[in-house]
Amino acid sequence: MSKLNYPDPNTLYPIEGFKRTVYLKNIITNPHIIVGDYTYYDDPEDVHNFEKNVLYLFDFIGDKLIIGKFCQIATGVRFMMNGGNHAMNGFSTYPFKVFGGEWAPKHHMPLVSKGDTIIGNDVWIGNSVTIGPGVKIGDGAIIGTNSFVTKDIEPYTIVGGNPAKEIRKRFDAETIQLLLDLKWWDWSVEKITNNLELITNGKIDALKQQSATTFKKNT
Repeated sequence: MSKLNYPDPNTLYPIEGFKRTVYLKNIITNPHIIVGDYTYYDDPEDVHNFEKNVLYLFDFIGDKLIIGKFCQIATGVRFMMNGGNHAMNGFSTYPFKVFGGEWAPKHHMPLVSKGDTIIGNDVWIGNSVTIGPGVKIGDGAIIGTNSFVTKDIEPYTIVGGNPAKEIRKRFDAETIQLLLDLKWWDWSVEKITNNLELITNGKIDALKQQSATTFKKNT
């Protein structure tokens, strides 16, 4: 019996002869950046630009950029991490302490952190989007080109603009909850393959009908 040819998330360039698209987790070197299987990044210049565009990610802050599975990230997306924040409770925002010398012991510089930046699963991030520190983006969200995201985005929400604002929900509340409960991105590659038509066709009635049978059958 021949072995089935499922896409391998450990492949560097998943599209044969096409080196502008990479499964992102396979090029990450910073341990503070965590990326799930099958999430890809596209960049016609150099796929290694991704990590260069994760800005102000400093070890002494301790925050992380966490990206889920099956995300689609376009060229020029930037993440502004917490190291870019400056304390504003004094008369100056200048970070004297980091420059050392006599400044270090004379200045208590409080760390300003909004926590980890977390991107859910199956999130589509358009070209040249900028995402602020500590933002949480829900599963299935879509972020329009050139948007600046400063606040959390709920699952399956389309946003755009500067600052990014909600345009609409992708589905009704019942459908969104069903998708969040199913968590298809956590299935085995075999199960995903067996149910690709249901995942991709957008027919909610068929999804509801099969959710209690097909999905359980393929666990």
